[in-house]
Parts: sequence; structure tokens; C-alpha cells
Amino acid sequence: MLQYLKTVSLVFLSTLFVACGGGGGSSGGSENNGGAQPDPGSGDNTAPGAANPSVGCAATTGLLTDSDTYSLQFNGIERAYRLHVPESYTTSSASPLVMLFHGWGGNQNEFIGNATVTSEADQRGYILVAPVGLGSSEPDNSWNSWTFSGSASGLDGDGGDEIEGAICDFNNTADYNYPSCDGIAQNSCAWTQCQQEDVAFTAALLDHIGGRMCVDTDNVFASGGSNGGMFTWELGQNPVSAPLFRAIAPIIGLPHRGYLNGKGKNEDMPVLLITGSNDRTVPPGDWEDESFTTTSDGDFFYYTGATAITRSWAQAHGCDVMNTAVVFDAGTSETECRTYCYSDTGWPRVLDCRSDMGHTYQLSWTWPLILEFFGAHSI
Repeated sequence: MLQYLKTVSLVFLSTLFVACGGGGGSSGGSENNGGAQPDPGSGDNTAPGAANPSVGCAATTGLLTDSDTYSLQFNGIERAYRLHVPESYTTSSASPLVMLFHGWGGNQNEFIGNATVTSEADQRGYILVAPVGLGSSEPDNSWNSWTFSGSASGLDGDGGDEIEGAICDFNNTADYNYPSCDGIAQNSCAWTQCQQEDVAFTAALLDHIGGRMCVDTDNVFASGGSNGGMFTWELGQNPVSAPLFRAIAPIIGLPHRGYLNGKGKNEDMPVLLITGSNDRTVPPGDWEDESFTTTSDGDFFYYTGATAITRSWAQAHGCDVMNTAVVFDAGTSETECRTYCYSDTGWPRVLDCRSDMGHTYQLSWTWPLILEFFGAHSI
């Protein structure tokens, strides 16, 4: 499974970079962050266009105004991120922001290196921030990754002994353990890094950006693909990070088996899930089937099915989950979308979209759909 993720990611990135180009290869700047939990709250200014503009709306020094690749020191490790500044951006008006998380083995160019992603963001005025996961240098000379519930320990959310309590069938799945997870990994199913806590890093990076750009803190969103999509769920479920985001949109990424928590905050947190019905790496399962699914591409990892996780989130939003989900017209023929939140006005707060595709992002239509969803749920 992970070998497939790596191959797809490398081919995908190479194709995008050659076809779409895109600057930002140089390190445009570096900042320090000691790792203390940040407070990315709004500033005291009155920048137009947002009820809660970030402190960066009143800043006069250290501003980020150019699309480029930058670095941030976090807990002693230099972390890279790519920034895309929309053409309409000004320091006097707060802009919405989307954080983007690459797949296993990817990097900061996976999304922002795509012309559809940047052009759609320009049209709608979104700042884009794409950080790089850890794992490509000591002590983990392996693939960049994002750690989420169960991925570092190898334990699922259901408990149990041996394989019944693991995120994979470890008798038939390759060992992808990272050296940094020695003492943390409980079996050979673990497959992501343990150098840093990714939720804390994400919060610190968001605070860093908000202090140097004019951000609408009420309209900060998260999306990601594959391993990045799995981490996007983590950001929405974790009570530390959930209050920082308005809505999330995972692409071909699901939590591991048993991790069925709903939104990690009391307020609404809309979610759009996009999966591929022919995806053998992160299969969504059948409609209305709440069973976990199993990778069938050579490894045997266990994932929470698309119906189970969207039903859990719909229930957390107070939607009717006693009846079957109903079809929702999302305005594209590329996918079928269903929801349990059919009483919502306009776009439902929880939307399960499945396309006749494999383990691929298909950003030509998924990205416009994601921004449409985010726009519909903006405050």
C-alpha cells in the first residue's frame, strides 16, 4: 500500500511540476518557534471584510506578501512550507486561508504546483499554505509523512489483541516503521513519523502565518490528499486543532479502523469527503455499509469506511442518521454525493462524495468542488 502511495505521489508531483511550473523553490525566509502552544486568536484591528482578522492585519514588519517557499523553526527542526498569495491579496483586507497537506512521500508542491489549484484560489481570494511533513532526513530517512490517530502506534481505535487491535494485518503487510517511533510503535503496522507532534506544528504554522498576513481567522480551512487527507481528519477531530478551522475536506483519506470521533469542537465543523469507489489503497466501502475497509493493493491496512465516519460526523451535527443518506446535487457529473444532513439549507454540513476513480486527486474537478463547499460554509 505505502509503496503504491509513494509511486503515485512521485509520478503526480513530477507531472504537475513539469506541466504547471510554479515558483517558490527557494527558501524565502525563516522564523523561530519554540513549540509553545500558540494562540492564533484575532487581533484588535478592524480590517474590513472579516469579523475576526488576524494580528497580521495590523503588522508593519516581517510581512509575507510573496508566493514562495519559506521555512519555520519549530522545536529545533526547520520545517518548510510553500505559500501562495492570491492576486487580490492586500494587507488592509482579511483573506480566507486553506492549509493543504500532501500525501505520503509528497512535498509542498503537490497542491500548489497545480495550475487549477492556484487559479481557483486566485479567483476566490484564498491564501494557500502547504507545509512539508517529516521523514526525509535523520533519523527517518524515509518518506515525508503526517501522523494521525493510530498511524504511529499501529493500534486501532477498537482495541483488542494482536491483529484485532491493529491498524493492519501485520502478518501480510510490509514493515514501514520509522526509527523515530522506536518505543512508540506497538507493532509493524506503524507507518508515520514520531519526530514532532503534527497537530502542534500545524497550530504553530497557522499562528506564524496569521501574524504576518491579514487572515480571516473565522474562515480557515484544511484539505489534504491520501495521508494528508487522513491527517485532515485528525485536525478536525482533535480538540486542540479543531477550533482553528471552519471546515475540512479530505481527499482519498480516511481514519484508521475504529477512530470514529466526530468534530472536536462544540460549534459546527462542516466536512466534505471525496473518495474513489475503485480505490484499492484507501477504499471507502459501499454506501450505507458501516464496516471497516481493507487495503487490497499488496498490503492489508484497515480503515474506517466512508459511511461510518460521515454518519458519525452527521450525528455530531445533530443530523438525522436513522434514515439512509440522500443524494445531493453538487453541480458536477464527476461524482455522486450523499448526505444525512438533508434538512440543511443549501450545502449540507456533512457531505460524502464518491467518484468512479482510484487513488488519485483529480484536482481539475475536486478542487473547485472543495472551494465551492468552503465558500458555502464561510462565516
